[in-house]
Order: sequence, then structure tokens, then C-alpha cells
Amino acid sequence: MGRYIVRRLLWVVVLLVLVSFLTFLIFYTLPSADPAQLRAGRQPNPELVEQIRENLGLNDPWHQQYFHYMKDLVLHFDLGYSYQNNYAVKDQIFDRLPATISLAIGAAVIWLFLGIAIGVISAVRSRTVLDRATMGVALVAISAPVYWLGLVSLYLFSNDIGQFHVFMGAGTYVPFSQDPWLWFGSLIMPWFVLAAAFAAFYARLVRGSMIEVMSEDYIRTARAKGLTERRVILRHGLRSAITPVVTAAGLDIGILLGGAILTESVFNIPGVGRLAFDSIQNADLPMIQGTVLLGAFFIIMANLVVDVLYAFLDPRVRY
Repeated sequence: MGRYIVRRLLWVVVLLVLVSFLTFLIFYTLPSADPAQLRAGRQPNPELVEQIRENLGLNDPWHQQYFHYMKDLVLHFDLGYSYQNNYAVKDQIFDRLPATISLAIGAAVIWLFLGIAIGVISAVRSRTVLDRATMGVALVAISAPVYWLGLVSLYLFSNDIGQFHVFMGAGTYVPFSQDPWLWFGSLIMPWFVLAAAFAAFYARLVRGSMIEVMSEDYIRTARAKGLTERRVILRHGLRSAITPVVTAAGLDIGILLGGAILTESVFNIPGVGRLAFDSIQNADLPMIQGTVLLGAFFIIMANLVVDVLYAFLDPRVRY
């Protein structure tokens, strides 16, 4: 197991370098805007644009720029400075990261709890009215886009513009360190909006896996030994059926930790996803590069955690 983890950690470095190179290459192969012109403001003169390009090092060949970027990253963990406001990319990402972590982890807790619970109940009560009702609601939740569901939730339940003044609205995010209660209140609605589609997907995933597992021979053996149905379902059935859930959860949580762009934009949460969205609009390469590397890091590490968990969830898995 130890050698396997070391090999995967070495692959993390290789993949991050590859991701950074592809991001850099795409930015220069398919340019959407000139960062120097964007930074110069409206109606800039050519002399000012050229001076900004020189100061930012944009006149150097792309491979030379990439070499300097990777050297600063490896030696000093320096992600460069934003083209837009000359602010350190690392500092800005770390300032936004707590909001994204709060959003992703809170939503993950909700969707895993609801998805697993509904999936198990639907599998145990398969082909009943309850099963058909829960799977119908899950299908509707999967089909609802996050941005649409978020806007509808704001219209119905937010304190400022909602028809029912229940939850705090958009732009009300407060860091946990400032006020834990306001932090919790400002994230309740984003958590449930973000978790809705995931919970529906996980419910269907758990249901299908549980139905397959509950027909296995060892489940019949457990029942024949006199174990209670609850113990058979939770101890033997769910443990085997949850393996694909762990795989999907690892990837989904890793992606969200890299930035939930739509949810953060709808609810005006100052997270990494919103930062990436603004950076793409402004052609801010250092900031784009930093957010992409962060997302890739979380996804790769989530995969590593999932692979390690496999060995504990399924005794048949050995590395």
C-alpha cells in the first residue's frame, strides 16, 4: 500500500505539470483577448499597451514565459501576479478558498446523507409507490439546472426578494471566522441548491447498486444465519453497494473544491469558482492557471483517497 501511494503522489506532480502546460498552450493557441489591452482600460493608446506588454513579459516567447512560470512555482510556490490588478494569485486564491470549501463540504454532507438514505429505502421498497415517487422526484432534480434552481430558490425563499422570507439571499456570505451563525445562515440555500442534483443522482446510483447486491448469495446466507434485516441491509448490503458511491463522491467533491462556478455566481459567493469565471472573462492567464492547477490538485488527490478507501471497504481490493 505504501509503495502504491508513493507512486500515485509522484504521478500527481507529473499530471499537474501536464495540466499547467496544456492550460498555457491553449491560452496562447486560442487567445480570446489581449491582457495588455484589457489592463490599459478603454480606448488605450498603442504606446501604453506596448509598455504594459513589456512589463508583463508578454513579448517573450511562450515557452520562455512558461519556463519562468514553472521555475517560480517549483522554487518559491509563486503563482505569479494577476494581469488585472497586479495582486498575488496565491494570496487571492487562498482568500477565496474557505468560501469554496464551506460550500462544497456542506453540500456534500447533504447530498450523501439524502442520496444514500433515499437510495436504500427505494431499493428495499423496490417497485412500490414510495420507490416510484422518490425516483420520479430524483429525475426532476437531476434535470433542473443549478443556475435555474438557484434563481427560483432566491425568488421564493430569500429574505430580500423572495415571496417567503425564509433564508438569507445572494451576496450575504460571511466567513466562519467572523460570525459562525451568519456563515451558516448564508450557506443554507446554496448548500441545498448545489446538493439537489447530486442527491438525486446518488439516490439512483445507490438504489441500482443495492438491488444488485441484495440478490447475492452472501446476503441470503446472512439472512439464513438469523441476522436482523436491518443488520443485513446496513452491515452487509450497503457496505458492498457503496463502492461506486465512493468513486463518484471523490470525483464530485474534488471538482467542487476546485470551484462551483454556477452556484457561486448565482449566490454571489466570493469563492474560487467565481474567481475563475471572472479571470476567464478578463483573459487573466496567471489567475486562470492558478485556479486550474488548484482544481486539478483536488481532483487528483480525491482519486488517491478513493483508491485507498477501496482497500478498507472491499477486502478483495489489494495493491
